[in-house]
Amino acid sequence: MISSGASARPFAEAALQSATRKAALRFVPLLTVAYLFNYLDRTSIGFAGLTMNKQLGLSAGQFGLAAGIFFLGYCLFEVPSNLLLYRFGARRWLARIMITWGIVSAATIFVVGPNSFYALRLLLGVAEAGFFPGVTFFLAAWFPAQYRTRMLAWFLIGIPLSSLIGGPICGLLLQMDGIWGLAGWQWMFLGVSLPCIPIGLLTLRLLADRPETATWLSRDERDALHSVLASEVRERPHASLLAALVDTRVLILAAIQFGFTLGSYGIGIWLPLILREYHLSTLAIGWIAAIPYVFASAGMILWARYVDRSGRRLVNLAITCFLGGAGLVAPILSGSLVVALIGFSVALVGVTAARAIFWTIPTRFLTGVAAAGGLAFINSIGTVGGFAGPSMMGWLREFSGSYTFGLAVVAAIMVAATLASISLKLVVSKE
Repeated sequence: MISSGASARPFAEAALQSATRKAALRFVPLLTVAYLFNYLDRTSIGFAGLTMNKQLGLSAGQFGLAAGIFFLGYCLFEVPSNLLLYRFGARRWLARIMITWGIVSAATIFVVGPNSFYALRLLLGVAEAGFFPGVTFFLAAWFPAQYRTRMLAWFLIGIPLSSLIGGPICGLLLQMDGIWGLAGWQWMFLGVSLPCIPIGLLTLRLLADRPETATWLSRDERDALHSVLASEVRERPHASLLAALVDTRVLILAAIQFGFTLGSYGIGIWLPLILREYHLSTLAIGWIAAIPYVFASAGMILWARYVDRSGRRLVNLAITCFLGGAGLVAPILSGSLVVALIGFSVALVGVTAARAIFWTIPTRFLTGVAAAGGLAFINSIGTVGGFAGPSMMGWLREFSGSYTFGLAVVAAIMVAATLASISLKLVVSKE
């Protein structure tokens, strides 16, 4: 005779799988599309620079500073934003972020010179602050550990997709130059910004802050999901934000994220302008810039699936960071467009896969308000790399007259992130 406990376990497992599937289908596509526009909102400036710089009289240094200053506003308001998310709930706060960033980004069409450009980019960073760590916090509250890397990977595929899809779209929008009296770069900003407003409204309608409040789950599904999430064993859980901020692991994680974020934006924002060095048309640049992101998208999903099965997060994080730097050797040493694209593809596989693996690590020991604030702290410090990468590339381009020196520095920083990932293994109690 089968005991009631034994018979209940398969039933609970079925309810858990059903709840997870429903949540994934409801949340992840919407959040992925939102992140696609979020990242496109940041990197499309690289395509705008193909025509905007000349029209507004921006130097390479001014353009790089404008691209990077976004991250100052983002970093300054990252922790406060996520603490407010914890207070008001992810559903309402994430919707607020999306709607305001759509409005501010669209207002970029009114810039007339470097100072107004700096101001709008800074304000855009304030509007977007907290989005990524907020989604990370939200997904950790919904998906058990055995699903988390894959859910993050599907969410994060918005990054390579934003360039895979966004490159050709931005190239086409730039061709609208002169229509209704607007420049092509102005049409581009409108095209990548205004859709964020309805996406924010959908977020307000479809998200639920936690399984217990999801009316579209059955009681058995809610109970199964809540039970598994509540029973997860986390390493050295922190009860306060301060305790999380002084944790050595948190500080090392912030340094690692600085490295691969610098690599991601250093490559992504400047890639269209680097490709222009090969004497390509604006439309051709849009299509060719998408090629490395085809491989980055597939590589991130496959790598995330492997990590979920193997559980070797720290080792794979170190490998992906190393690839992010090693791939840049090709465009540094070779003048061939094909060789450069292969190198950029390898580098972007590394930095995008690193991001998916990375964000499953801090949620293993950060909980509650410490998770909301701690994740934001890691992202705010790490995201300084988003300011440093584009700005550094612009300054080094002006200083040296080519992009080679900038790419070499990015590669060196990615190697440093690799070493930091290895050192993290020494202070984490269990892989």
